[in-house]
Parts: sequence; C-alpha cells; structure tokens
Amino acid sequence: MSVSPLKVFIVDDSAFMRRMITAILEADPGLKVVGYAREGKEALGKIRHLKPDVVTLDVEMPGMGGLETLKALMDTQPLPVVMLSAVTTVGAQITLRALELGAVDFVPKPENRGDMMLLAEELPAKVKLAAGVPVERIQKQRALCAAGKPCAPPKPSPKTLVKPKPSPSGKNGIDLVAIGVSTGGPAALTEDFKKLPPDLNAGVIIAQHMPPGFTRSLANRLNDLGNMPVREAQDGDPVLKGQALVAPAGFQTEVERKDGEVKVRVSEKTNYPTLFRPSVDVLFLSVAKVFGASALGVIMTGMGSDGTEGLKALKQASGYVLAQDEASCIVYGMPRSAVEAGVVDRIVPLTKLGAEIANLVG
Repeated sequence: MSVSPLKVFIVDDSAFMRRMITAILEADPGLKVVGYAREGKEALGKIRHLKPDVVTLDVEMPGMGGLETLKALMDTQPLPVVMLSAVTTVGAQITLRALELGAVDFVPKPENRGDMMLLAEELPAKVKLAAGVPVERIQKQRALCAAGKPCAPPKPSPKTLVKPKPSPSGKNGIDLVAIGVSTGGPAALTEDFKKLPPDLNAGVIIAQHMPPGFTRSLANRLNDLGNMPVREAQDGDPVLKGQALVAPAGFQTEVERKDGEVKVRVSEKTNYPTLFRPSVDVLFLSVAKVFGASALGVIMTGMGSDGTEGLKALKQASGYVLAQDEASCIVYGMPRSAVEAGVVDRIVPLTKLGAEIANLVG
C-alpha cells in the first residue's frame, strides 16, 4: 500500500530560493510541494485552500514578514512550520521569537553553494519531523510563551512513568545543572529560566543543538529574562554559581578542573564520536567526571538519543537526573532514550521543570 507524500507549502520572496527549495524537497519521494507564495497575505489565502501538511517560511520578507505571517497562521489555521533564517544577529533573534510563537524548527538560509548542500541535507528531514508533531503540542508551547497564559501541567504518558527517587541530600549538594536539549529547546528553555531564581546556588551549562551563529542570540534572549546572567561560553570561562553558560554552536563544550577551579573548555575536537556540535553527551560525560554526585543532569525535548550515554556516566557517579515529560515535549526523543535506558530519577512537565531544578539545588 503506497503512502501519499507529505504536502509542503513554501513561503519565500526569492524566486531562486523557491525553485531551490522545491527541487530539494521533491527529490524526496515522501514530499510534494503543493504551492508557494511570495509574502504573508498571499500565503495565508493559499494555505487555507491547499491545506498543506507543513509550511516552510522565510524569516525576512517584505510586506507581511515571517513573524507576522506565523502569528496569523497559528491564530487561524495552525500547522507545523519550519523557518528559513539568515545567519545574522537580527535573523537569529527573529528565529528564536518564531520558535516561541509555534514554529517547530528552523534551517539556516544558505549564503553560498556549500551551504546549499547543507540545506539539501537538513530541510527534508526537518520537514518530515515537523509533520509528525501534533498541532496540539505546538499550541501548548505557544500558550506557555504567552504572557499570563500558562498551560495546565501536562500529564506524563503511562509508558514513561518512573518511580520518583528521593532528592539528593547530605554534604554533596548540587553545584552544577547541566541541560541538554534540541528541537523545541529555545521555547522550553525560556519557560525554564522564568522559574529559576537569580540567586540559584549552582552554575548552569546548556548544550542546545543549533547551527553556528544562533547560540549567542539564544544566550542573550535568556539573559534578557532577567532572572540570572546568561551568556555564550568562551574557552576558559569559570563555572560560577548563579550564572548560566550556553555551549557555542560549532564546537564542543566540556568542564575541567584546574588549580582548584572549574572552567569550561571549548574546542573543535573531542575523543567522543558524535555528529553534534555541541554534543550533550560530550558535556554530560565531562560533568560526570568533574562534578559526580554534585551534578544535576536535565534532558529535554529533542530528536534522537544525544545525552543518554553521558547520563549513564552521571548516574554511575551518583548524580541526579530529571527528564522533561512526553506531553510537553515538541519531540520526545532524547528524554525517551534516557528514560528507556533507566537513568532518569524523575520525569517533570515543562511547566514545573524550572521550579523543580531550583528546589533540588536548594
């Protein structure tokens, strides 16, 4: 029995990009481009008529821009959306806002022929992933990011229930919170950081899967929430309580202890085989080695299993692990992998995760 290809609608003001995106997507037999538009108003009318499964949306367009179009689409006919964003400071800032407003994921817009090859590798996979995200989850994420409109805490799936283990206690308190996250991460991290106190008695390091050029804007956006200082990590930065560092995209970030002080090491090389830069596993493995029982690992929304091996090492070192629950994940891949590996102490809805981190740190 043949399966009908997923219907994709393209919104981009560049005729060249529309042709390239169409060629890239239709090279995959599981995808079919059913239409395109040059700007937002035209897109909304055509989408209503054509009823695609997924929309690709340019961030920067004349007239009705990407953000305005996304808002209108989510208000009237919510669909999974993949953004195409220029790798600029402004483009990155708009993209992060789009992810908070309900876009599932994004792909950097190519600037040269080499980048076009990367687009051909990433875009079909992300379109297919987006098509599998229930609209209900997208709407819940939007509600979380709307001021004064928090979602009711979602209920964990019965398949992923684990027996909660006691909070860490004794002389080994929590000195570091290590967070691993991917698809759906920027909006989920925003919700987390709203609940973290400014005087959190632990350092925080975040490994978020992102292309180069976007993690600095993510750090700035979390910093602007005003709860605690957040910035993109640089090689040699000390790990300080009450401060969060975001692992820079394109590199690996680890922690190491030198002369009695813990610092981050940012480099292009690592002994651990991985395709991710930054890799959650690489960060967690180093955290297990340096912090052991005084570390809290947090695994959040994202595709795949990056982080599971690092969490196994963290559990062997008597660390504590939280996982975001299935109902509040845009993609329940990384948390599922950790849960199925038996390395999670407690599963927590996103609406309660930041408060749970603060409570465990004390």
